[in-house]
Amino acid sequence: MESLNEFFIEYGYWGMAMASFLAGTFVPFSSEAVMAALIATTGMDPFLTLVSGTIGNVLGSMFNYFIGRIGNIEQISHWMHVKERRLRKTRDYVEKRGSWIAAFSFLPIFGTAISISLGLLRANVWGVIFWSLVGKFLRYIPVAYSAAALR
Repeated sequence: MESLNEFFIEYGYWGMAMASFLAGTFVPFSSEAVMAALIATTGMDPFLTLVSGTIGNVLGSMFNYFIGRIGNIEQISHWMHVKERRLRKTRDYVEKRGSWIAAFSFLPIFGTAISISLGLLRANVWGVIFWSLVGKFLRYIPVAYSAAALR
């Protein structure tokens, strides 16, 4: 993990975007830890780090969205080793709420399922992008500015 952190530090804002992209996909990864470490140890600007993290994380969620869009429940269940029943239940939950539920796509585990379900439902892509941006940006604010206070 140490060399991975060094990689993200070396690439600065791009590294933050890459870490956030990974965390936004189905890969289990903590972009919050990377953000806090980058801001607290390198002196990176909290707002620019927040923006690069948000963009990367939204792109990761959109990756999940497009997996849902091109696949079906059976394929996704097989590829991602998720029970079909769980995918169907999440899809049904998301369907009742609409694209604004993407604001919660930052949640661990559930966020991936939300993004994929929105793709399965072929939810309005612009609505998904907008609400993902809102949710992820708001989620990163306390991380960025708490880490800045540690300097």
